[in-house]
Amino acid sequence: MEVDVRFVSKLHPAVDYAAGTFLLVIGIMTVVGNLAVLATAIKRSAHLKSPELLTINLAVTDLGMAVSMYPLAIASAWSHSWIGGDASCMYYALMGFFFGVASMMTLSVMAIVRYQVTTSPRSNNCKIKKNIICISITFIWLYSLAWAIMPLLGWGHYGPEPFGTSCTVAWDESQNSVSDSSFICCLFVLCTILPAGTIVLCYSAIAWKLHKVYQGIQNCERITNSAKMERKLTLMAIFVSVGFLSAWTPYAVVSLWSIFQSSEYIPPVVALLPCLFAKSSTAYNPFIYYMFSKAFRQEIKQLQCCCGWRIHFSHSENLTGNPPASVIWAGRDTVQISSAEKSNIRNATVTSSQ
Repeated sequence: MEVDVRFVSKLHPAVDYAAGTFLLVIGIMTVVGNLAVLATAIKRSAHLKSPELLTINLAVTDLGMAVSMYPLAIASAWSHSWIGGDASCMYYALMGFFFGVASMMTLSVMAIVRYQVTTSPRSNNCKIKKNIICISITFIWLYSLAWAIMPLLGWGHYGPEPFGTSCTVAWDESQNSVSDSSFICCLFVLCTILPAGTIVLCYSAIAWKLHKVYQGIQNCERITNSAKMERKLTLMAIFVSVGFLSAWTPYAVVSLWSIFQSSEYIPPVVALLPCLFAKSSTAYNPFIYYMFSKAFRQEIKQLQCCCGWRIHFSHSENLTGNPPASVIWAGRDTVQISSAEKSNIRNATVTSSQ
């Protein structure tokens, strides 16, 4: 039986083993972390705020990528060759593309929602309706699916990575036909540059707005709890987006390079490292939530480990009788602001705008 040289690893066996082990660790972290996020969401399902659905959606995309891709990638790396040939290669590339685009689009919608909530006038009491979020999530999945199946319909191609033990969009195929080159160009513009630009612009505008308001509050009186909360939530959202973009940027650069130069000029290790770094993005978010959200930390402490993860869904005691605070995301409606604080914010906003 003849071996397809495209699927034979071009790396040293020790490098392949290290790559497979790295993916195993990332996969475990991704599954455990994002299951914890989903468990807290299930526990608080009756009190979920609309924007929190986007955070849940992001956890689903990360978990989906880890479950559908990492076992095959780990087995292939440890076997020193791709397992399953063209069929599994196409499946792996499709799943990676599908969940990758879904994650990017989810982050861009989160940035837009965060921008609307943070920069809208306080008097408007801006609340994002749940049906709007649900429509946005539906659009995200349909948009991602449409792009993922395009190579199956003949616009673009899936193929092995230069190092042989992974598969993705065949970037270097753009040199062979107008169809492939048009697919790659549209992909970069509509699935990378546009959502990344949206994220950067939204958070830049939010940061400027909060800087002006925060400056006004400092000049006026003490910093209010609501202002601190807005700043913390914005920082958390920025860290989530920066983590994703930072992880995928090296891979995008290498892919862009292979469009104009043959992948033969890219050393296998140079092609491998950005790929591993991009896959590590699925594990970051739960740690960011844990770092920034006190409520999320409290929920995690209630997850008991006894012969594996055993999740208790009993609601924690609430002495005040109010619904529990948002665990991961809080819109303006989740921040309880006293009358004095509202007056301070209003005065600060007026002062900063003068």
